[in-house]
Amino acid sequence: MPFLDMRDRLIVGLDLPTVADAEAMVTTLGDDVTFYKVGLQLHFAGGLDFARRLRDRGKKVFLDVKLLDIDNTVTHATENIAKLGMTFCTIHAYPKAMRAAVAGKGMNDLRLLAVTVLTSMDEADLANAGYGGSIAELVARRAADARVAGMDGIVCSPEEASAMRAIVGAGMTIVTPGIRPRGSASGDQKRVATPTDAIRAGADHLVVGRPVIAASNPRSVAKSILSEIELALSR
Repeated sequence: MPFLDMRDRLIVGLDLPTVADAEAMVTTLGDDVTFYKVGLQLHFAGGLDFARRLRDRGKKVFLDVKLLDIDNTVTHATENIAKLGMTFCTIHAYPKAMRAAVAGKGMNDLRLLAVTVLTSMDEADLANAGYGGSIAELVARRAADARVAGMDGIVCSPEEASAMRAIVGAGMTIVTPGIRPRGSASGDQKRVATPTDAIRAGADHLVVGRPVIAASNPRSVAKSILSEIELALSR
């Protein structure tokens, strides 16, 4: 895995309704934040052009589109995404979809992340969706499939990060959403952890959305999280 600048470990999720809102947030956060996630909400509001502008300004971009479709579609979609200069792109961790994405990426620098189980899901949600077994078992199976498929990393909750490191090895990236600084509301996230706990569990990047973008002082919160990451890495 490439060397990580400490600031790149924090990925701020720009889950905002308009590009204008996202532009304003990036301005507010300034040079303290170097990495942003552009997800589906913003994607359908002109977010792809915005992502290109972020790239051109020297920011790293996590394009969170969670591809899942027939093999041919996933392959060609990934081919096009690979030309955009993004840093990360997500694929749902189904073996055929992951293999198709890897084929589409080719030798490009884009890093493909396999989404294991969404952090908004708990054991009851998994059972309601028709899956047997526990979340931990499903995440582990999908992480192993991602490694075999040649993916560059996985997305899992911080609760599973430590166990997944043993499965994917040191060379694959582990990205953890569901990060909530102490005192923050969990919202619709069910498998959460503090920045310190996630880093100590082995996460490489922490995705933080609402605790930053909904704060009265987003830059102060981002800087606090970065300080917490730095302290966790030093111990």
